[in-house]
Amino acid sequence: MADSRTTADGGMSTSYGFREVNEGEKQTLVNDVFHKVAKRYDIMNDVMSAGLHRLWKDAMVAALNPRKDADYKVLDVAGGTGDIAFRIIEASNRKAHATVLDINGSMLGVGEERARKKGLSENLTFVEANAESLPFETNTFDAYTIAFGIRNVPHIDVALSEAYRVLKRGGRLLVLEFSEVELPLLDRFYDAWSFNAIPQFGKMITGEAEPYQYLVESIRKFPNQEDFATMIRQAGFARVGFTNYTGGIAALHSGWKL
Repeated sequence: MADSRTTADGGMSTSYGFREVNEGEKQTLVNDVFHKVAKRYDIMNDVMSAGLHRLWKDAMVAALNPRKDADYKVLDVAGGTGDIAFRIIEASNRKAHATVLDINGSMLGVGEERARKKGLSENLTFVEANAESLPFETNTFDAYTIAFGIRNVPHIDVALSEAYRVLKRGGRLLVLEFSEVELPLLDRFYDAWSFNAIPQFGKMITGEAEPYQYLVESIRKFPNQEDFATMIRQAGFARVGFTNYTGGIAALHSGWKL
């Protein structure tokens, strides 16, 4: 269920927002988006969510409830700026260790600088790698987290399989992602905000509207809550469920490797 199609010449295409691109192009295009916004990533999230992403991320880490123990290991994927990893380390009373993995070096550079300023570098490792091919041994991590990143992965099913592989038995997957709004009035308001206001705010903040236009479109192309939960089950996870935030603007998906 990786949203890929065969083109007329026998190649594969996939969605990049509302556009169809060759499958091999998507990662490069996505990388370019995040190179452009890396230093303003927090502002970008504030624009995309009207500031609510901070509350959603706090709720995600509260749901994880990381152990306050030096043996507790978390892999935070597509988390280059450290936003989730910092919260996890603080919630563990600075005991746990988080590996922050991102395919984008610009995002990781921002995260490493922020970690130094917060005095958290000893609890963190930053790794530049692809979510579809994790450079870790099987059964390594107690938890795998990814916030607002999985919809940018070209092959979501592959990334979920890799998440399952690197988790220990009893390990937990948590995915926070923009999702399908369930309330009709909120749905119309959110569509108007997304397609009209967000790209314009993005242009004001970064000088470019295109990265924000892609991010808005990518949300609409992402599977809804039930369909994504099915993908998680198909990757092997058990006790799969989700919690909607703010009427379904975002959803926290959970699964366990049992």
